[in-house]
Amino acid sequence: MSNAIRIHRHPLSGHSHRVQLLASLAGINHELVDVDLMQGAHKKETFTRLNPFGQVPVIEDGDIVVSDSNAILVYLARKYAPSWLAQDAVAEAEVQKFLSIAAGEIAYGPAAARLITVFGASLDPEFCATVSATVLGKLEAHLDGREWLVGSTPTIADIAIYSYTAHAPEGNISLDAYPNVRALLARMEALSGFVPMAATPIGLAA
Repeated sequence: MSNAIRIHRHPLSGHSHRVQLLASLAGINHELVDVDLMQGAHKKETFTRLNPFGQVPVIEDGDIVVSDSNAILVYLARKYAPSWLAQDAVAEAEVQKFLSIAAGEIAYGPAAARLITVFGASLDPEFCATVSATVLGKLEAHLDGREWLVGSTPTIADIAIYSYTAHAPEGNISLDAYPNVRALLARMEALSGFVPMAATPIGLAA
């Protein structure tokens, strides 16, 4: 492609990092456009014209605008990086399952716990810890004997769960009891083109 995809993001947003990570791993030409959430830039008309929901990330691919991190992963993989998609119907359903987990239990567990410590969100830390333990336990069991969540190579399923899981300790969620999960994170970090999300020295990561 001749022009870079513009990724509107916040550097501390795990949802944004998912998109940046796929673009980097897959060698998709891209430009990062930081959105100052603290100053409410995501609620101003210049941004809501791109995404009426006022959330990052959003990408611009020429005249195409796509919002929602998991939707963007599917779009980018299907258009530019098909090796990051499942290759048959059963595996595709498995990938979708993990995208749903990323939008559900990961979002309400590790991601929400981190919102409390990093952004001061008024959420229930005990509830977040309970959800985190449940989803991390599921991932740990699923990864027993596996290198990747779906199939024998990394897919957007692994990308979708990576960012908030890797940064769970920032929300006081320990990964010590989940060696298979930690091994998956390490395999992701060893991939050529891996880019980390900005770390925050808070919680168990302090």
